[in-house]
Amino acid sequence: MPNEIVEGLKTYKEEIMKAWMERMKETEEEHFFHYMPEHLIEKTSREFTDLMLSNIESSTGVDVDKSIDFASKIVHFGWSIKFVNKAVDSFSTVSFEFLEKEGIIHAGNLRTFFDLFMNWIEPLRESIIDSYSAEWERTVNLQRVALQELSASLIPVFDKISVMPLVGTIDTERAKLIMENLLEGVVEQRAEVVLLDITGVPVVDTMVAHHLIQAADAVRLVGSQCLLVGIRPEIAQTLVTLGVDLSEFMTTSTLQRGMKEALQMTNRKVVEVEKHDER
Repeated sequence: MPNEIVEGLKTYKEEIMKAWMERMKETEEEHFFHYMPEHLIEKTSREFTDLMLSNIESSTGVDVDKSIDFASKIVHFGWSIKFVNKAVDSFSTVSFEFLEKEGIIHAGNLRTFFDLFMNWIEPLRESIIDSYSAEWERTVNLQRVALQELSASLIPVFDKISVMPLVGTIDTERAKLIMENLLEGVVEQRAEVVLLDITGVPVVDTMVAHHLIQAADAVRLVGSQCLLVGIRPEIAQTLVTLGVDLSEFMTTSTLQRGMKEALQMTNRKVVEVEKHDER
């Protein structure tokens, strides 16, 4: 890139960053520039600006480590891939407009600028998006593992009664984990009644219902009974519409009602204790 343009970008770095921040605040569909603390917005904007200018003089290309580090931060800040693209485009546009206003870019070097522009912005865009995609995939995988560990445990709540709270989407991989933990837990805890709580499952379709029915059948094979609890009205309507048959095992709308049923099935009940006046 011509020396005068490089020097212009370095000289007016602060002004270009401020103008870029103001332009990004006009993007209504993203919340980062509207709801984050001002000091965090400025710090992130400065890091982005440093990254955008990191390869204008470099003969070795984009600083990959800096790109990966920045991508990690913006993934956790909730930047979408669309917003990342807009940020790069806006920065290049603001830079051009500012340098043109200062007379650094003019008709005499316009063609040269555009020829060299592709060697500056496009490698950066590709590096940032590649780093973003890798970090996003890593984050999603970590969340998936954490969710699996969190929502596939059988918890003993009373003698002979255990609960398995299910949270999040149930796919084939998670269903296998649920089945394994459920059967191992039933045998280990000697549970006679198991409550599968789907209060935290956002969608119950035919596939999810099939997995739940399989789990209930497996529990019966090891000598226990299974109750499905936490069936919200919208889930009940969906299951009826899909024609899913859940008649093989008992269902209740809440965990509390399911617990009462489980106590009755084990010949117990909850009794209120009267308080006596001690005088």
